[in-house]
Amino acid sequence: MLDTLLQTVVGLTTVTLTASLFVLGRGNRAIRFLTDVTAPEASAAASVSIIVAARNEADTIEPALRSLLAQDHPAVEVIVVNDRSTDATGDVLARIQRAYASKLKVITVTTLPPGWLGKNHAHWVGAQAAQGEFLLFTDADIVMHPSTVRRAVAYAVTERLDHLTVGPEVHLPGPLLTAFLGTFTMCFALFVRPWRARDPRSSAFVGVGAFNLVRRLAYECAGTHAVIRMRPDDDMKLGKIIKRAGGRQELVAGKHLLAVVWYRSLGELIRGLEKNAFAGLDYSLLMAVCGPLTLWGLFLVPYLGLALTAGRLWWLNLLNVVLGLALYADNSLRHGVKWRHLPLFPVTVALLMFIIWHATLRTLIGQGVTWRGTHYPLAELKTNRV
Repeated sequence: MLDTLLQTVVGLTTVTLTASLFVLGRGNRAIRFLTDVTAPEASAAASVSIIVAARNEADTIEPALRSLLAQDHPAVEVIVVNDRSTDATGDVLARIQRAYASKLKVITVTTLPPGWLGKNHAHWVGAQAAQGEFLLFTDADIVMHPSTVRRAVAYAVTERLDHLTVGPEVHLPGPLLTAFLGTFTMCFALFVRPWRARDPRSSAFVGVGAFNLVRRLAYECAGTHAVIRMRPDDDMKLGKIIKRAGGRQELVAGKHLLAVVWYRSLGELIRGLEKNAFAGLDYSLLMAVCGPLTLWGLFLVPYLGLALTAGRLWWLNLLNVVLGLALYADNSLRHGVKWRHLPLFPVTVALLMFIIWHATLRTLIGQGVTWRGTHYPLAELKTNRV
């Protein structure tokens, strides 16, 4: 009886992994590359306001900002909102502004209004000052190829999109963090299914903080950042409110066109994901518990099965180990992960489980999140459900 039950459970794992491999493989291959875009003349007249929220970015903002100022799209303005920085960010911005006075606008925020996250407020402030037909929300550490904005606007105009989000080329130091990137993107893709965001009949939506290009009209119709003012997962929720308002959106891959060093150490990775891991699950304790347990059942239990079972069950567990590795490899090799990182897959699954539970506990125990020096109460965060 027990053997039959175990075979049923292991068999269901096999079916789930096989279906996931098919769905993710097909979905990832449906995502287009921005490098394949050539800019039609019709898009040259579309003006773009690039909006950067910066807080204590003195060490990273200069190369990112210079790459924005070097964009070859003919109608670009760059707006940096210096959000209460306490380091030398303001000095760096002032020096660059002297060289690009006609193209760079710097807005300094000294106080944060109640009921806002700092970054969301900074993006909203930048949008109010922007003149462009398109608004590009990006981060202060994203370095772009000179043709990135031109290609993105051309694609948005040609495809009649209201929201185009671009996945950056992500760089991480060391084998563990690089391998973790593969696991993170795999789970993100299976959970979000970003390739379906372009289907107006689907409820799927997507947004990436590195590059959210939106039509001003669609942004205003969706309610602007005021609707998501207390969302730590503002990039995804921006995509949700635009899709909900009837906007057309799509995710494309930005390989070779925009890049970011995501986190520089394991500790920085864990701390960085603290702010939005629980928010990304809509503050659902059930999802925070069951999500990691699902990862454990699909990707780690088969390894235990190899040590604890024999006969047919052992072979089924071996098949599930292979299917899990195949799923990881098929997704991750396109994100900079190498074949030599594959043995780290079970370690990175355990790390992701820990990060989700750690972030959830920290948020619950601390009754909120602390982000860039500001504490945001959990009760206020929960009221902004989108």
